[in-house]
Amino acid sequence: MTRAILVRHGQTTANATGILAGRTEVDLNDHGREQALALGRRLAEVPLAEAVTSPLLRTRHTLEAILGDRPVPVIDDPDLVEVEYGDWTGRELAELAKDPLWPVVQHHPAAVTFPGGESMAAMSARSVAAVRRRCLEAGEDANVLFVSHGDVIKAILADALGLHLDGFQRIGVNPASVSIVRYVHGRPFIERINDCGGGFEDLTVTATDEAVPGGGKGG
Repeated sequence: MTRAILVRHGQTTANATGILAGRTEVDLNDHGREQALALGRRLAEVPLAEAVTSPLLRTRHTLEAILGDRPVPVIDDPDLVEVEYGDWTGRELAELAKDPLWPVVQHHPAAVTFPGGESMAAMSARSVAAVRRRCLEAGEDANVLFVSHGDVIKAILADALGLHLDGFQRIGVNPASVSIVRYVHGRPFIERINDCGGGFEDLTVTATDEAVPGGGKGG
């Protein structure tokens, strides 16, 4: 049995302003840093065999805040990097919502290849394979911490749930949330999804029916 502890990076300046950052280097804002530190306190007593991160700044800084001075081996894995959104990168989500590709992203993401960028199917394949590979290498009874991005984690969870990629937009993954998949002889079991800790402040905010590329702004 190996647990994959899947963490989305804390809130960034792009999340807060409705910009699709993609692989652009944006950092955590003050709230995002607090989220990551709080998550570090929650995970402080959880033994970790290793920590694997997307190589982007926001994920690496989230991981640093979580671990503090804990002596956990850290690995950068490019297969956990954000989707390459191509020509969509750096644009406002409100503007992208008017693009003819937007409803396809919402309802048939398995068919989407972002102009000048990556296909959602390719992102799903690389990220799922990376998590399964790292968990297998970690051995039995290990906890492996993964810090990545909204759409990447949603794809990993969809695989664990046995969902077609077209169903992954039904999964919520907020900034600094924790989702946990337990792999037993390669067979996945979901233990948590989008656990943000704390109270229920998010229930007082009106939710949108559409998923946002990158996993949503979140709180």
